[in-house]
Amino acid sequence: VQLEESGGGPVLPGGSRRLTCSVSGNVFSVRRMAWYRQAPGKERELVASISTGNTNYADAVKGQFNITRDNSKNTVYLQMSRLKPEDMAIYYCFAEIKYYKVSYGYVYLWGQGTLVDVLS
Repeated sequence: VQLEESGGGPVLPGGSRRLTCSVSGNVFSVRRMAWYRQAPGKERELVASISTGNTNYADAVKGQFNITRDNSKNTVYLQMSRLKPEDMAIYYCFAEIKYYKVSYGYVYLWGQGTLVDVLS
């Protein structure tokens, strides 16, 4: 089981991109899903997260990014609009996964990262 990301690439300032992250393989449950990002020379930071009935955004992206998920596909999306040079980063998908019904708890998985390159 792993997280498969797509949707990164170059984009002009003011443009939009949609990132997609899917859980490959069969799992019993996916709890919280999130997107983090890491810009050059900076620490990884939370961008947005989503769990049952609840979404959370970093202040820097409120009103600009939108996180959604399709539970039937174990997939999370990040719609990014009005992109700015400071949004350039590697974006990482994160998910809390329970492999089996009898599993003790949830494990944390990370995607490999996808680069969003806002050209300047």
